[in-house]
Amino acid sequence: MPVEEFVAGWISGALGLVLGHPFDTVKLLGFFKGMSFPIASIALVNSVLFGVYSNSLLALTATSHQERRTQPPSYTHVFIAGCTGGFLQAYFLAPFDLIKVRLQNQTEPRGQLGGPPPRYRGPMHCAASIFQKEGPRGLFRGAWALTLRDTPTLGIYFVTYEVLCRQYTPEGQNPSSATVLVAGGFAGIASWVTATPLDVIKSRMQMDGLKRRAYQGVLDCMVSSVRQEGPGVFFRGVTINSARAFPVNAVTFLSYEYLLRWG
Repeated sequence: MPVEEFVAGWISGALGLVLGHPFDTVKLLGFFKGMSFPIASIALVNSVLFGVYSNSLLALTATSHQERRTQPPSYTHVFIAGCTGGFLQAYFLAPFDLIKVRLQNQTEPRGQLGGPPPRYRGPMHCAASIFQKEGPRGLFRGAWALTLRDTPTLGIYFVTYEVLCRQYTPEGQNPSSATVLVAGGFAGIASWVTATPLDVIKSRMQMDGLKRRAYQGVLDCMVSSVRQEGPGVFFRGVTINSARAFPVNAVTFLSYEYLLRWG
């Protein structure tokens, strides 16, 4: 199994996160809050996504990354490989994403004399608290919503990237840097427009349980959210998600492509 795709995914994920983290936190609290933990975790998660995607394509088509420009895989194979990567990524991502959301939504002031202590003192304390109060399954709260979000949307993500790259690249050649940036950016937007409804549900499921359980599961969360706030609730955050998605995924794909070419 080739490992360079995992390494390239690791580095490109970290670079994309550095660029996109302020967009990710502005919808919650503030720029760069809790950034050190996501940088460490997203590299692992992105490594899994790109590594599984590339190796799934290798299994489906028997062509390496370097050979795919002269022997492009079908979009069906690209979609299946992307879905496979998204499915496996979700289970690696679930605990890290839960901790990130809990830390970003923490509103207690830190370090003020006489004030209440923060609920979580950091990522490790957050993980330990969730484990103690909610059990091992608590660390995977929202995992089903995350899996439902990532499995199809990452298939769409890679298909969109491939369609745009092939459309603006002469046959048999590698796409230019400008093409990779544009294709990666629009792939990010396409996936997030699709993912946002389940991202809303995922975040609500992850925050559920802090005081009392409000939802019995993903479907109950969906029904309750629509009943209380209307269908528009599923598109809350779509603008900021899209604004974040373009530069983050443009940089992610550009660094990924160049790391593999130089490797």
